[in-house]
Amino acid sequence: MKLYDYVLSASCYKVRLMAALMGRKLDLKAVDFHPGREHRSAAFRALNPAGTLPVLVDGDLVLSESTAMLVYLAQLSKAGAWLGAGPAQTAQVQQWLAFSARLGASLGMARLHDMLLYPGDIDGFRRAGVECLRELEAHLTEARFAGRIYLTGDAPTIADIACFPNVALAPDGGVTLDDYPSIRLWSRAIRALPGFIEMPGIHRLHELKPAPETVPPLESLP
Repeated sequence: MKLYDYVLSASCYKVRLMAALMGRKLDLKAVDFHPGREHRSAAFRALNPAGTLPVLVDGDLVLSESTAMLVYLAQLSKAGAWLGAGPAQTAQVQQWLAFSARLGASLGMARLHDMLLYPGDIDGFRRAGVECLRELEAHLTEARFAGRIYLTGDAPTIADIACFPNVALAPDGGVTLDDYPSIRLWSRAIRALPGFIEMPGIHRLHELKPAPETVPPLESLP
């Protein structure tokens, strides 16, 4: 299974992360998105006429939408209800996948503007991103009151994986996460999942070093 990939892309990272959580190895094919714009080349457009990243190739199957890739990987998984358990949760997962597109069009575009100098209404991107974060914070706070941590239940689904990257990378686009404690707890829960992998701007949780069992007496200190 080959993934045409750009290391700084939030959408590419979603797919890498999902595969890692499943323990599935991907053959990564680096694409010079910036500054080379290799994704716009004739050779790449022969693979994906839209000229977008990521692209997942598995035999004759070619997928060019990251959410479709998450669905495909989840269906290959033999562990966990990544697509939702039952009709109601599956529908909720689909709803949050649509929400993830709003995150990409707001927080994601703000990040592209600030990091790669993409043109656009940066103030508009940030305002829309803040609206998304407030909506997400309200939902996750209600979930916490109900004893849940993830978007649709007690266990993560592809909805969490789809939404996580652009939220976690929001500071790269000038949008702080300081005012969203429930989002930060949700983010920590995802980063604590077995198999979690990093990308630039998103790091693993660091284990705290255990405190020494005894404190040396003052006279023994230099």
